[in-house]
Amino acid sequence: MSCFYRLMLNFGIAFALACFFLTSPAYSLSTSDTQIAEGDLFKLGIEKILHGSYPEAIQDFTQAIKLKNDFSSAYSNRCLAYLQLGDYQNAIADCNQALKFTPNNVETHLNRGLAYYRQGDYQAAIADDNQVIALKPHDFRAYYNRGVARGMLGNHQQAISDYNLALINIPQSSSLLRADVYNDRGLAHFELSDIKAAMLDFSQAIRLNHNDYRAYYNRGCACGRSGDNSCAIRDFTESLKRNPINAQAYLNRGIAYHELGHEQAAIADLQKAVKYFAQQKETTTYEKTFLLLKNLHQQLSSLSEIALISKWQLFPISTN
Repeated sequence: MSCFYRLMLNFGIAFALACFFLTSPAYSLSTSDTQIAEGDLFKLGIEKILHGSYPEAIQDFTQAIKLKNDFSSAYSNRCLAYLQLGDYQNAIADCNQALKFTPNNVETHLNRGLAYYRQGDYQAAIADDNQVIALKPHDFRAYYNRGVARGMLGNHQQAISDYNLALINIPQSSSLLRADVYNDRGLAHFELSDIKAAMLDFSQAIRLNHNDYRAYYNRGCACGRSGDNSCAIRDFTESLKRNPINAQAYLNRGIAYHELGHEQAAIADLQKAVKYFAQQKETTTYEKTFLLLKNLHQQLSSLSEIALISKWQLFPISTN
């Protein structure tokens, strides 16, 4: 999560922050109150969450709460269902209710922190992450989530410190999760213009998860920032193999081709970027990419006219 891309004519960078198809801050099911969970509405709600049936899960948790008004886990898991539906106000309200009854519930603080994050209230998200760390100092999720929120506030050095703590506490066997942390730490280094460190992190993310288009894309951006357009083209190409509708990757690869003087390849990529930006309703980026494509066409047309004039001068028609 993407969410967040750099503007036209700069090498964009794919943030793993705010969308589910990217790495979002962690969330968790709450499974306490097991004496009630067995065979009742609460258990049904849990099963529906696990199957992605969030509106139906909300109905079950609501019925469970009607039967037991102080049902903390029902509130907490209904919060999670609201989160998945993007209803952050109701998610926060439910987590607040859950925390009235179980104020030290780590999972509820994680979920409320994520809801605050999704609303753009990064300080409140950090406060919940701090609560989790105080209650469970080795929970890598809280360090990672806090790092993401700090990055959104522009505190990239603090974010890097949190990503380091997440990497210390995350299980070594969790390769995909570790790849996500390296990817985000690379983004923080990129923001600090430490391109060498960013490249190392993106490369490590690729080693841990070679199917993640984001890490290739981000490393391509770092290559572009360092002026290595051939490297950028290579990584954008690898990214597009894994996500062939990434308009931003076509745009940036097109720019890299243009920088190397491969104008036809640049035009082909910019045309695809325009197509996918239009399909994805990215209006502003679509308009800027279309203008770039138009300008490139005009440049090539002018160059063709100059070439024709030169040819005319070199080989004039005989007057005899």
